[in-house]
Amino acid sequence: MKPFSLLIKPASADCNLRCEYCFYIDHLDKIKKTPRMSNEVLETIISSYMQTDQNNNYSFGWQGGEPMIMGLKFFQKAIEFQKHFAPPGAVIRNGLQTNGTLITHAFAQFLGEYKFLLGVSLDGPADIHNYYRKTIGQKPTHHLVMQGIEQLKRNKVEFNILILVNNQNVKEAKEIYQFLREQGFYYHQYIPCVEFDEIGDPKPFSITGEEWGKFLCDLFDEWVRKDIKRISIRHFDSIMEYLVNRSYNVCYMGKNCCQYFVVEYDGSIYPCDFFVQDNLLLGNVLENKWEAILNSPIYLNFGFNKSKWHKNCNSCSFIYLCHGDCQKFRIGNIKHSKTISFLCKGWKKFYVHALPRLTIIADNIRKGNDISPSTQIISNKIGRNSPCPCGSGKKHKNCCMR
Repeated sequence: MKPFSLLIKPASADCNLRCEYCFYIDHLDKIKKTPRMSNEVLETIISSYMQTDQNNNYSFGWQGGEPMIMGLKFFQKAIEFQKHFAPPGAVIRNGLQTNGTLITHAFAQFLGEYKFLLGVSLDGPADIHNYYRKTIGQKPTHHLVMQGIEQLKRNKVEFNILILVNNQNVKEAKEIYQFLREQGFYYHQYIPCVEFDEIGDPKPFSITGEEWGKFLCDLFDEWVRKDIKRISIRHFDSIMEYLVNRSYNVCYMGKNCCQYFVVEYDGSIYPCDFFVQDNLLLGNVLENKWEAILNSPIYLNFGFNKSKWHKNCNSCSFIYLCHGDCQKFRIGNIKHSKTISFLCKGWKKFYVHALPRLTIIADNIRKGNDISPSTQIISNKIGRNSPCPCGSGKKHKNCCMR
């Protein structure tokens, strides 16, 4: 059986915040009751997954919405099930992506004890972060996130910072980066905010491909000057992983989207976090075996669609770094999977700008030379356990997440 990982949404899209750019919150309108995962579903997910052949490595990503609204007891029960059903010698990894506002001392103690790796959403300094990231009552949240992060630090919980690059902060790459560096946050993931309306047009908070490229170039220039040995940026690490080891550790770079499974609060299974939709329902953990899900024609066709990139991509010098990019950015609808990525121009701009220097770094790493570029990044920071759901089988920082 092909190894896979799980992205579990115990509270579905439910959240204590109402960020305007959230791509998932509208999903709540389809749910008749408050979405909360039952013990039956939780136990079935864990027990059935641990009966599969994963080379004794089991990866659980907890996401939402906001998964921490489930409360500490839910995650304590999850750990109990993992311990009970784990085969001898199993390595279990738990990652949790959170908005950071509900992290108490007790929660942080638990997360530290069981070696969770967290992805904490933080869009930059307070004025930038608070523009979109507000409570249900439209109150700012930056101070709450910083308080939560302080609890993580006190309890020695490893965490990465997730920055959603939107129309309000896309021109502030240096300011955001410098703020995170000054705070001592050394693991970053920058995620492009691109959402489409019902007719395929980008929503107002989205960024353009050109803006994405400029942001990445500014970010790279700031990082490469003096921080390549201490700050890990997911995009740069992923390129280096390919250049050094010829392997992909993030899903958008690969040729196929059969990477992981999303499990909703009621046990429903989908192929991707961005495509939790009725026509891609693969089954339910209470009714279907994982082997059947892995061989589902819907799942296999979804994965294969990644390779149906636009004909112009075949002559692109950078096709090996994206293979057409994430299907979401091909207008955000699987039926448009042959369309050139909305971010294509930005990726090209960045690769032209940064790839020559990254290639030199990679060459020196392969030769064992510890030059000022990123030997330490490759040897240590790619090796972090991850809440990433992409199922590559690597230990790496989180991707595909907000």
